[in-house]
Amino acid sequence: MRVAIIPARGGSKRIPRKNIKLFHGKPMISYAIQTAHSSNLFDKIIVSTDDQEIADIARSYDAEVPFLRPNELSDDYTGTTAVVAHALEELSSKGVLPDYACCIYATVPFLSPASLVHGYETLVHTDSEFSFSVTTFPYPIFRALKKEEDGVAMVWPEFASTRSQDLPETYHDAGQFYWGKTESWREQKKIFAPYSAPIILPRHLVQDIDTPEDWIRAEFMYKALHS
Repeated sequence: MRVAIIPARGGSKRIPRKNIKLFHGKPMISYAIQTAHSSNLFDKIIVSTDDQEIADIARSYDAEVPFLRPNELSDDYTGTTAVVAHALEELSSKGVLPDYACCIYATVPFLSPASLVHGYETLVHTDSEFSFSVTTFPYPIFRALKKEEDGVAMVWPEFASTRSQDLPETYHDAGQFYWGKTESWREQKKIFAPYSAPIILPRHLVQDIDTPEDWIRAEFMYKALHS
């Protein structure tokens, strides 16, 4: 059995109500729900929220909201693993315990069903405990600069003379999905660890949506991709 768990608290601050704010005419969370449905992977699609309006909108797109998340798991500091572990405990108390769970963030209009399938197949066909989306940095991080009182300096000056093409490619969390074995979630293991497998996405399908500027950029990207 496989479940999708979509965390969507109501108290977003930098973009108020961003999980249900209209994005190209639809509530943002609807993209995550509909992509999960389109993947044909999940027996249940659960939204974990502390907010009744978000719950109602999620249900209108055929997601389940079998519980409301408690306040102590809905602040700015609660991590993803704690939210997923709580959701799995709630499901377990109702007699539902999946083999695998996939956390899908609520602000993922660029997530594709194929990426979810790739993540799932990687998880079940390897020794990994998690698989999650990553993408490449657009510039070698080893050539990073830091600002100092009297100007700038390299973070890693030992690479000052190294050609960019000779530096290793590096990746960052794409913030779209995190597949995991249920027991690994319930134990709240760290995701960024040697037992996790990266699912590499192209940069043009990745956009953090944390600020109003991010939102505008995402709207332009989505329009370009779907025009």
